[in-house]
Amino acid sequence: MGKQLFGTDGIRGVAGSYPLDAATVYAFGTALGDDVVRSHAGPEVLIGADTRESGAWIAATVAAGLAGRGVKVRYAGVITTPGVAYLTRTGPFAAGVMISASHNPYQDNGIKVFGHSGFKLPDAEEHAIEQEILTLCEKGVQPRQAALAADTGLDRAYVEFLLSTASVRLDGVKVAIDCGNGAAWQLAPEIFDRLGADLVPIGCEPNGRNINLNCGALYVEGLGRIVVESLSEFGVAFDGDADRAIFVARSGRIIDGDAVLLMAARAMKSAGHLTGDTVVATVMSNLGLEKALARDGIRMVRTPVGDKYVLEEMVRLGAALGGEQSGHVIFREYATTGDGLLTALRVFEIARRAGMGLDELTADLHIYPQKLVNIRVREKRDFAEVPSVNREIQRAEKAMAGSGRVLVRYSGTELLARVMVEAADQGHVDTFTASIAESIRKEIGE
Repeated sequence: MGKQLFGTDGIRGVAGSYPLDAATVYAFGTALGDDVVRSHAGPEVLIGADTRESGAWIAATVAAGLAGRGVKVRYAGVITTPGVAYLTRTGPFAAGVMISASHNPYQDNGIKVFGHSGFKLPDAEEHAIEQEILTLCEKGVQPRQAALAADTGLDRAYVEFLLSTASVRLDGVKVAIDCGNGAAWQLAPEIFDRLGADLVPIGCEPNGRNINLNCGALYVEGLGRIVVESLSEFGVAFDGDADRAIFVARSGRIIDGDAVLLMAARAMKSAGHLTGDTVVATVMSNLGLEKALARDGIRMVRTPVGDKYVLEEMVRLGAALGGEQSGHVIFREYATTGDGLLTALRVFEIARRAGMGLDELTADLHIYPQKLVNIRVREKRDFAEVPSVNREIQRAEKAMAGSGRVLVRYSGTELLARVMVEAADQGHVDTFTASIAESIRKEIGE
């Protein structure tokens, strides 16, 4: 049976509504408490949050559930998701909990969990915690909140770690940064200021409701204009919890996660740090990236969507670099999760060492046209059991003959089928996306 609460990146929903109502959140804290007590003596759990107004009460409710099982809690207050992962891995914590809905609007929130290793929990452990949550809710719980005082010094070790990885300075380099009014709003300016950058900061005035509001990694057009108008060398935008970064070249061109993987892979291979000459990406990464890497003798391995699955495959293969088109990039030498701040440091380092801008470093990356269509369905039938859908997929693959890709999958959290077609020819993209989507709509659509 599939998971009901945990998606590809923790539990997520509208704050105050199931599964982020007070009772379920309290049950989560209780179930996580039982989980860490079984594996650690005198366990301590770290909790952090982004800038959403709901973060404080959710953190306090999780903490009360943990405390009910005898687990000590330390609260970092506002901190990034990779900051929680780093502190969990390097500190005395049995687990780390991040309260964030990443790039979603402020009304949403979420709960991400890291084990002491700094890795997100494996599916089997999430499933076990989920079953206990459901059992507790069925029996009925009386949610409470613990009094939490933020230890604002907890993030110091994370900041110093990031700075220790920087091998070049940015003295006098103009950098525009968009913190999305999220978790990086204080950390990012501090880090780049200490490296000497001439900063143009935006999205650094959180009020609890403006996180990701027309700013940050999903809305980089404004940053692009600022980069051009301010004559900045680089622009970088973080999402709400700063586990991803999207860049802007000085021309105003957007540089996504695929382009970052290309730049990083080439630099790491040249330095002898790209283990097995392999990069791990997801099924959503553009075919253009795969072909560009292949020209440099670099193999690209694909996984399902989710940086959790990218990391699992990286560990299995011993790969040093992996990531997603959306801007989650994992540098395994340094981190166990995508980290927007760390990625920015690596990208600026690569550009400064090469003496080139982001435009020049990615000039030969040819992005194939790509289209994604969502179809609401009444059931999730195996596509292999739907002959008309199979016929349309095979027709598309035959027509494109290796010059394109078809990806048909279900959403992990909704009754949606997702059809993605990518090809060198825009006509193929439009035609086959429409025909496959229509076949799904006719067979199993709502």
